[in-house]
Amino acid sequence: MSSPATVPATPVQNKRHGSLLQAFSPNKILSPTAMKIIIAIQVVAFFIIWSASPFNVLPKPGDTFAALQNLWANQGLGRELLTSFMFNVKALLVASLISLGFAYLTVMPFFRPLVSALSKGRFLSLVGFSVLFTLALGGGSTLKMSLLVFGMTVFFLTSMASVVAEIPKSEFDYARTLRMSEWRVVWEVVILGTADKAFEVMRQNAAIGWMMLTMVEGIVRAEGGVGVMLLNQQKYMKLSEVFAIQLTILLVGLFQDSIIGLIRRFVCPYAYLTLERK
Repeated sequence: MSSPATVPATPVQNKRHGSLLQAFSPNKILSPTAMKIIIAIQVVAFFIIWSASPFNVLPKPGDTFAALQNLWANQGLGRELLTSFMFNVKALLVASLISLGFAYLTVMPFFRPLVSALSKGRFLSLVGFSVLFTLALGGGSTLKMSLLVFGMTVFFLTSMASVVAEIPKSEFDYARTLRMSEWRVVWEVVILGTADKAFEVMRQNAAIGWMMLTMVEGIVRAEGGVGVMLLNQQKYMKLSEVFAIQLTILLVGLFQDSIIGLIRRFVCPYAYLTLERK
């Protein structure tokens, strides 16, 4: 009896099971193990380059981690970081509610010019608006929150309005064939249908919030925060402390990004099933 014919590997299989050398070829998909090896190599290379940097002004890894230990143990970095983290989360939730509300309103033509105009606010600087916000809302926590929410909302609204505008017409038509009312179509197609993308936009704007946080906390210093500590260290040219604070912000930002990703996976598991099938 003849042996069964060998089934040739498909291009997708070849892509997935390629060697590390294929990391330098376009459109290749490596295995998770290969990607972990590549990440480990790049991290080690980064620390070697950092340690051997010829720029004397750049603090070495040892100095940075020593400064981090001192800031955490003696200068209250943990407390200030928690203050900033909770403030950023609150601002992110407020900005998300405002942005999603306006983005969903674009299903009605009346609101589209308004949303388009609001999205152009991403070109404006918060520095020029600080006086206006102070006169309108006063100082303190209200001013700080309003500045950060404004800065995050214009970017969130721009991205989310584009998500709504790019919904295929076929999805609306399919919902109508199921005898749904127009408001039910909005709920099923626009709100529920873009929930996974809304979480992804939220992840992006959480990072934007951390970038703006230092400036906002610098304007309103009374409540402290990691931004105030960073500006104080920069003022006295303590670069090791500056690098240590920046490294801490990076790690906290990555942690927050992972949490939002886990929530997205729990709330919208269908998005990940689609990616796995592809």
